[in-house]
Amino acid sequence: MHRDPLLEALADYLGRYPSEREVTERFAAFVRDYPDCFQRSLSIGHVTGSAWIVNATGDSVLLTHHRKLNRWLQPGGHADGDSDVLAVALREAMEETGLNPLEPVSAAIFDLDIHPIPARGTEPQHEHFDVRFLIHHPGDGAF
Repeated sequence: MHRDPLLEALADYLGRYPSEREVTERFAAFVRDYPDCFQRSLSIGHVTGSAWIVNATGDSVLLTHHRKLNRWLQPGGHADGDSDVLAVALREAMEETGLNPLEPVSAAIFDLDIHPIPARGTEPQHEHFDVRFLIHHPGDGAF
């Protein structure tokens, strides 16, 4: 099943961060309950992937300004049907920042968040189930 790798990664995350039980269990229930959880067309919410990009010296992270939400956020985006959420995070981060190469520090989940997205146009309010990965940019240290 295409959801199994994410469910296994969520179980691993919970093992490493037991204090994150509430959000992890809610996230896993969503993934189990909705076979189309990776599709943006699921109107109640969907899985997204994002990247906490750390520079080569480890003293800076890169955030981007999200115009629709008017917030500074880590790069990321919709899975658009791709169940490989790490690949989603890397793809979206490269598209949004122009940085290449980007390298995962680990394939393990770095952080999870479930957050509301306000209604906009014909799109109703919904939730993003965001899987976050720690990503390294091996460049010269500056962004």
